[in-house]
Amino acid sequence: MAEEGFLIAARPDLANQLQAWAGNLRQERRLSPHTLDAYLRDVRQFLTFLTGHLAGAPGLSDIDNLRPADLRAFLAHRRRDGAGARTLGRSLAGIRSLLRFLEKRGLANAAGIHAMRAPKQPKSLPKPLTDRQAVAVTRSGEQLAEEPWVAARNAAVLSLLYGCGLRISEALALCPQDFAGNPAALHIAGKGGKMRMVPLIPVASAAVHHYRDLCPWHLEAGEPLFRGVRGGTLQPAIIQKEMRRLRSALGLPDTATPHALRHSFATHLLAGGGDLRSIQELLGHASLSTTQIYTGVDTARLLEAYQKAHPRV
Repeated sequence: MAEEGFLIAARPDLANQLQAWAGNLRQERRLSPHTLDAYLRDVRQFLTFLTGHLAGAPGLSDIDNLRPADLRAFLAHRRRDGAGARTLGRSLAGIRSLLRFLEKRGLANAAGIHAMRAPKQPKSLPKPLTDRQAVAVTRSGEQLAEEPWVAARNAAVLSLLYGCGLRISEALALCPQDFAGNPAALHIAGKGGKMRMVPLIPVASAAVHHYRDLCPWHLEAGEPLFRGVRGGTLQPAIIQKEMRRLRSALGLPDTATPHALRHSFATHLLAGGGDLRSIQELLGHASLSTTQIYTGVDTARLLEAYQKAHPRV
């Protein structure tokens, strides 16, 4: 794909459609950069496999003639390379997206991919922080940055993740105008451009205002609120690095990541009596089944407390 440096052997007819598919994912389906990169990478791996499997660069006719056996051979190849069930399931999702795109254009038959079942996914529960751990992470005084404004920035971002349940990409996409007039709520553009409203709790609002007071850069209303040390847009990797440093300083488990603060937001709301439907809306989940995983977290914590405390266990 030209836009993404998709340098893979493919016949011209297929190469042109790959470019169109990538543009569709970005401009019309509006996938997040992370999901888009994953889809492109998975399809690149698939085409690399097909080049060897078919003894030549694949074209549209090869894609049209794909059989379930070809797809199973690709999954077996990836599994031998160490790919797990989640990786294989995502690979199928990327390939399915491409084949559906081609099918809508009358260029391929997607029956083979429709007949494939994704590998059974292992059940795993989100690993939230305790309420005390989450509060410690969001305190400005706990931040390890030498510059006070950088410490305030990190605390503000982490406060939004825990206090509002934001994804890190959503927090870093906020602009000063989103906080105009000291609002009691934020309007967040989530995955696929889906809008939702989340309450802005006073502690998170205060953290943002403290950062703005200390920030040495001029913050235009429509430009990113959170800046790097050179004034550019703050990258997620910087916050992830800070979280790793906090894990060491505060003695937190390896599962304490920026996204774990979003899990903590949902789990603590549920434990406090919040209903699943409201939590679904606050998180921006398209399906209630996605939110229901947090009931498993709450149940697991109750059982753990019971087993530790009951004298007859």
